[in-house]
Amino acid sequence: MPTVGVKRDLLFKALGRTYTDEEFDELCFEFGLELDEITSEKEIISREQGDSKASGASDIILYKIDVPANRYDLLCLEGLVRGLKVFKNKLEAPRYRRVSPANGEPQRLIITKETAAVRPYAVAAVLRNITFTQERYDSFIELQEKLHQNICRKRSLVAIGTHDLDTISGPFTYTAKPPGDICFKPLNQTKEYTATQLMSLYKTDSHLRHYLHIIEDKPAYPVIYDSNGVVLSMPPIINGDHSKIALKTKNVFIECTATDLTKAKTVLDMMVTMFSEYCAQPFTESTEKIAQLLTRMCLLSQVTGVGDEIEVEIPPTRSDVIHACDIMEDAAMAYGFNNIPRTTPRTYTVANQFPLNKLTELLRQDLAAAGFTEALNFALCSQEDIADKLGKKIADTRAVHISNPKTAEFQVARTTLLPGLLKTVAANRKMPLPLKLFEISDVCCMSHTQYVGARNSRRFCAVYYNKSPGFEVIHGLLDRTMQLLEVKSARGTGYHIQAADDSTFFPGRCAEIFVSGKSVGRLGVLHPDVINRFELTMPCSALEMDLEPFL
Repeated sequence: MPTVGVKRDLLFKALGRTYTDEEFDELCFEFGLELDEITSEKEIISREQGDSKASGASDIILYKIDVPANRYDLLCLEGLVRGLKVFKNKLEAPRYRRVSPANGEPQRLIITKETAAVRPYAVAAVLRNITFTQERYDSFIELQEKLHQNICRKRSLVAIGTHDLDTISGPFTYTAKPPGDICFKPLNQTKEYTATQLMSLYKTDSHLRHYLHIIEDKPAYPVIYDSNGVVLSMPPIINGDHSKIALKTKNVFIECTATDLTKAKTVLDMMVTMFSEYCAQPFTESTEKIAQLLTRMCLLSQVTGVGDEIEVEIPPTRSDVIHACDIMEDAAMAYGFNNIPRTTPRTYTVANQFPLNKLTELLRQDLAAAGFTEALNFALCSQEDIADKLGKKIADTRAVHISNPKTAEFQVARTTLLPGLLKTVAANRKMPLPLKLFEISDVCCMSHTQYVGARNSRRFCAVYYNKSPGFEVIHGLLDRTMQLLEVKSARGTGYHIQAADDSTFFPGRCAEIFVSGKSVGRLGVLHPDVINRFELTMPCSALEMDLEPFL
């Protein structure tokens, strides 16, 4: 969940009353939020960098509030205050409408076909006659950063640009040009650079270097010009210095370029609605009688007169509402979950355990009774774990790859349980031998028969690590497992094993498991190279099989 840091005194001033820490914690709980921490800038710096670095830092109390990941309208002080005041019936739920400029001519943003290959979408709006204070300005900038890190996915999906409209003139043009043809003075710089020079300049910038990869390998870079050829921005990297906003800015031109049009519209809605209250015509708003509970959640509603039907208007701030159940959730939150009386269900039903889970739970108990210790490993792993270390090629694994993985340890969804168990053994090498481990969990593989393109499969895997391979121990565990599953040892109708070749196992020490003529897994002595790659020094036998055919 995203965390929003707000100054306590500013928050209470905006809410119109003072709360104790306990009272505000309870208010957050009622509204579906969580007061995560009460701290200060000085305390944070002291904790992270030491007391010496914290000298001179502010002692102003900060509230760290956890908000739901899909409530983008609560990522700033303005949205948080508005939501709480409406919830407490101290403010009518605002209605938002577009206002035409005094001269009747709306601004235009022209999108050229050249952008299709790099960043095809753009949307824009203008906040007119806005009044900034230092606190409002800081909150405006902070909201952009929160959105960039959240829904914008670090600017890869959407990038926000804000400009002083009075310093530029429309119509504006969004196009893409070779980097050598783009030249302008970027924000907070003293001279002009070409786009190529900027990419080199920002490679050492602690903030901007994280976004360079988004466009640096593209033949053309996106750029926005005004009617006089002034560069507004080179999204998603940097704005131009010419149109930068300041405290004295009265009209703000907001542009969002994107690879996802829906998210671009959502982001633009958030930027406009959160700060429209500081315009000369706040929310540019009308009022009407609405249902009380939904009003407290900023959802305007009215009874239609057709049975029990209620018509609900979803404002642009509530992009999280996509179904009627979302509206019911808000109604329940406004009513108070603690106020809902306990009742006996009208329908009598008897629940059953999911058959696959029931089978695996029973197996876990008996495998533990057989002397094996259960392990539980991550469902994500590195490409190396399921391919190179096992002597296989990543292309042959049918692995589901994670886009933009945070760490090399979590690059793919595991296609086998074996690497996790071997890493567990490696982490417990100092324990007395033998090490006998098992795991029953899901693996994930690409599948063209599933509409999502992948499917889970419940697997059972066991390893035996000792001074001798102990193949007979693993083989005995297989026989015990089949006995528990009531599968007899017989070709055709029961189970049997036969020799097989697998790069993970030692040549001549691998067998394939067949049940009713269908292959369900393999067992054998691991190849010495595989053992070494997992930093192990002794022989190891392993068994892995699919459990779903036994349902």
